[in-house]
Amino acid sequence: MPLPETMFCAQQIKIPPELPDILKQFTKAAIRTQPHDVLQWAAAYFSALSKGEPLPVKERIEMPLAAEKTDAGLTPGLLKVLHKQLSPKGTVNVAELKEKWKHLCLPEEQLKAILQLGDFGEEVEWMKVLALGCSVLGGSLLSSMKHACEILTRDPEGGAARVPFETFSFLYSYLASIDGEIPEEKTEAFLHGIKEQADQQTGMVLLRNFLTQPSRPF
Repeated sequence: MPLPETMFCAQQIKIPPELPDILKQFTKAAIRTQPHDVLQWAAAYFSALSKGEPLPVKERIEMPLAAEKTDAGLTPGLLKVLHKQLSPKGTVNVAELKEKWKHLCLPEEQLKAILQLGDFGEEVEWMKVLALGCSVLGGSLLSSMKHACEILTRDPEGGAARVPFETFSFLYSYLASIDGEIPEEKTEAFLHGIKEQADQQTGMVLLRNFLTQPSRPF
């Protein structure tokens, strides 16, 4: 015989006191991040929340240009999310990178192209992936480094976008080597001039100084 329906009264239904705030924060995060697949992203959000891991959440809404598609793929905000999630490990397994990429509803083909360009194995150096991600966003070495500085800086948005010279030098040298059209001596000369400026700024490269450097080889 069928089981009787279970009846609940209002007194029996207990709502955890923290639930309203959790749902409020989730809603705000979804609005800021604008995931292409809300269900997939929500699963990643609550999984990270339960594990105490960095959440797959943008710091702010990114307004796409009128000519852009909403599903255009990687954005500076999403690349910054990946950086927060993966940079503490330094070296990342490709399977984990693919998982985080999928959680942000990014095109698999885009990541495949990045991994092929870097000629990576099963383990990848995250900062190199970040550099290649910036090149996808930028299209030129100048624009790529601008994105990298804005993603990596600890300065507030609209500030000087300072980054340590060692970090700047690593990313620039790597992207220049991938580009293959910039002579090594020009790269070294350019970085020498940047270092002289950085030495006057407690070892930090200022984005505006980099953009106005007259000897940059690109």
